[in-house]
This record gives sequence, structure tokens and C-alpha cells, in this order.
Amino acid sequence: MIRDYRADDIDHILKIWLSASIKAHDFIESSFWKSKTSEMRDVYIPASETLVYEAGGEVVGFYSLYENNLAAIFVAPGSQGKGVGSLLLDDAKNRRQSLQLTVYKENTLSIEFYKKHGFTLLGEQIDEHTGHPELVMAYHS
Repeated sequence: MIRDYRADDIDHILKIWLSASIKAHDFIESSFWKSKTSEMRDVYIPASETLVYEAGGEVVGFYSLYENNLAAIFVAPGSQGKGVGSLLLDDAKNRRQSLQLTVYKENTLSIEFYKKHGFTLLGEQIDEHTGHPELVMAYHS
């Protein structure tokens, strides 16, 4: 079930975000992701519209929208490949007429996931925090 984020979800969200970020971005040191946990907790999540996917009473995925940007979408590694990400992305697409996102160029699995869900490539840039190239993608309903 997809529902609005509640303050008591934060520890689950941070755990999912950190474990999934490290798994998906093995080309970036895990210490980078760990160093961003406080910012996620105190800045990014509070500033965003966040929804969670709950299964069996446990949060196993979430996404965050900031205006028309899909700022985050993460599924717990143990729940990946079961359609949770697709359900979350479809929900986000239903809330906006258009969405934009950035994804690391080296994260080929996520790029294919977004393409499968109708996102197209707009351009490429360098992430100022990591120095890694990232793609800018967009979806329009």
C-alpha cells in the first residue's frame, strides 16, 4: 500500500535510502552516502512530498517529489525486483503531468527502469557532489 510519509517512518526511510544507495552506486564510496544521512533526515525529506510503500506493516520503499522533480525513489534491497519500484513510480507519475530526474550514468539498471516507464533523455551533466556524470531524464503524461 502506498501512503503519505509519517515522521515515525524516517528511520526506515533512511535505512532503505542508505542500503539501496550503496548497492546501486558501487562506483561511489559508501562513506559518501553515510555522510549524507543527516542531510536526508533534516533537509531533503522534510522539504519534499514523500510517500512510502508499506507491505506487511513494514516500509519497504519510498519516493520523494520536490516540485516536478523525482528527487528520490528507493526500494529496500530485499524487496527489489518485485514490482514495488514500478508501483511507486506509477504513483508519482499520477501526481504530476511531468517529472524530471537525474540518475548516474553508471547506474545502468536504473536508467533502463526509467526508460521502461516512459522517461526520455534530456541531457548529461556532472554531479557537483561526486564528480560523476549523470543523465537528466524527463517524463510527460
